Amino acid sequence: MPIGSDKYDLEERLIDFAVRIIKLSESLPKTVIGKHIAGQLIRSGTSPAPNYGEAQSAESRADFIHKMRIALKELRESRVWLLIIMKANLITPVSKLDPLLDENNQLISIFVTSVGTAKKNKTS
Repeated sequence: MPIGSDKYDLEERLIDFAVRIIKLSESLPKTVIGKHIAGQLIRSGTSPAPNYGEAQSAESRADFIHKMRIALKELRESRVWLLIIMKANLITPVSKLDPLLDENNQLISIFVTSVGTAKKNKTS
């Protein structure tokens, strides 16, 4: 698919999101809780990109929906970890997290819509 297509743009956004999550995780305090949250956030925040990649090679519409839902679940988990980091003031100022949280919310919306469309098309 050519650069500038929706697939490419979403894949790039997910990869960029994963890189931003990695960088954020590296900047968390090196305390027990900071390390715990960093590990959890790295797992959930880097997972959507490869899951989306797998969805592009899905063997059926049901397989596509399943893989997209896994990516959505991981994005939602990442959102919760970001909110915990904000409420616990583990990154200051917490406003530094606003752009990442906004991107997370946009990606969640994209995946909710995509899964809904795929489910609708599956039944039509």
